[in-house]
Amino acid sequence: MIALLRRLRHHPAVKDLGPGLITGAADDDPSGIATYSQAGAQFGYNMLWTVVVTYPLMVGIQMVSARLGCITGHGLAANIKQHLPRWVLFTIVGLLLVANTINIAADIAAMGQATQLLLGGSVHLYSVAFGVVCLVLQVFLSYRTYVQYLKWLTLSLLAYVAVAFTIHVPWFEAVRGIVYPSLTLDGATLTMIVAVFGTTISPYLFFWQAAQEVEDLRSLPGGPALPHRMDVARRHLRRIKRDTYIGMGFSNLVALFIILSTAATLHAAGVTHIETAAQAAEALRPVAGEFTFLLFSLGIIGTGMLAVPVLAGSAAYAVAETFHWRTGLDLRLEDGKEFYAIICCATVVGAALNFTSINAIQALFWSAVINGVIAVPIMVVMMMLGTQPRVLGEFVTRRRLRRLGWMATAVMALAVIAMLVTLLG
Repeated sequence: MIALLRRLRHHPAVKDLGPGLITGAADDDPSGIATYSQAGAQFGYNMLWTVVVTYPLMVGIQMVSARLGCITGHGLAANIKQHLPRWVLFTIVGLLLVANTINIAADIAAMGQATQLLLGGSVHLYSVAFGVVCLVLQVFLSYRTYVQYLKWLTLSLLAYVAVAFTIHVPWFEAVRGIVYPSLTLDGATLTMIVAVFGTTISPYLFFWQAAQEVEDLRSLPGGPALPHRMDVARRHLRRIKRDTYIGMGFSNLVALFIILSTAATLHAAGVTHIETAAQAAEALRPVAGEFTFLLFSLGIIGTGMLAVPVLAGSAAYAVAETFHWRTGLDLRLEDGKEFYAIICCATVVGAALNFTSINAIQALFWSAVINGVIAVPIMVVMMMLGTQPRVLGEFVTRRRLRRLGWMATAVMALAVIAMLVTLLG
C-alpha cells in the first residue's frame, strides 16, 4: 500500500495537481459542510441541482483567477492595486479579512465540536490546539512540503463519498432531484439557494489560487520566471485547466454527496433543522449508525485542517500585496514578518472568537453575507483584467472562458440581489 502511494505521488498526473485541487477542496470547509447539510436536511434531494449548476461557473471564474496569477506573476490584490483606485482595493481586502477571520472562527469551532463528539473533553481546548497546529504548519514548513501536506489532506473529503455508500440511497429520487427538482420559490428556498451559491463561489478562493500560481512559479528550478514564451505559457495554461477542472469537480462532487447523504438520512427521518456541521454529525448517529457518524465527524476535522490555512493564507496574500510587503510560504520568518503576522493574527483572532459571547451561527451568517457581497465586484474586476491585453498580453481569456466567467458573475450578482431582497423583505 505504501509503495502504491509513493508511485502515485510521483505520477505526472498527480504531480500536476496543486492550486486547483487544494482550492476546490478548501471550498468544502466545515462551514460549507454545514450549509450543504442544511440543504439536504431541509429540502432533501431537491437541492442537488445547485452543486451541478455551480460547477462550470466555478471552473470559469477560478481559471480566470489562476491565469492572472500565472501570466502576470502577481496575486489578485497586486493586480487590483495596479489597475484600480486604491479605495476599491482597501474596501475589498478589508472586507475579505473580516469575512475570512469570522470563517476561521466558525471552522475551528466546528473542528473542536467534532473532536468533542468523538473523544469528549473541552471544545475550547481542541479549538486552541487546532489553531496552533494550523499556524505552526504554515509558518515553519517549506512551500513544497506544505503543498504536499495539503494535497494529501484533500483525501479526507472522500469520507463524505464513503458515507453515501454506508446508507440506503434511493438513486432514482436523487437523479430526479438533479434533473427535475420540486421546489417552491419562497423565502426559505431562495435563501438556501443563495447560501449554497455563496458557499461554493467564495472570494478567498480567488485570492488563494492566484497566489498559489505565483508560488508555483517561484518554486521552479532556476527561480521565478514569467511564462512569456508562447509554448511555455500554453503548457502552464493546460496544467491550470486540468488542475482547475479536477479540483472544482472534486469540490462539487463532495458537496453533492453531503447533500445526498443528509437528504437520505436526516430529511427522510424528519430532521430538517441543522445549524452546524457538528450538529449534522451528531444527528446522523441515531439515524445512520456509528460508522456513518464517525466518517462524517472525521471529515469535518480533515477539511478544517485544510481550510483554515487557506483562509488565513488568502487573507495574508491580499493584505501583504496591498502594502507591497514580501509574500510567500517559502520565506523565512525574519524575511516575511508582515506576511506571517497576518496569518498569525487571522488564525489567533479566529480561534479567540470562540471564547467570546459572539454567536457562531450568526457570525457565520454575516460572513456569508460579506463574502456574497464582495464576490460580485471582485469577479467583475477579475473579468475586466482577464480581457485586457495590457494585463495579460496575448494570453487574454478566450471567448468561451470569457462567457463562462461573465455568466458566473451574473449568477452571483442575481444571488446577492435575491439575498438582499430576502433580508430586507
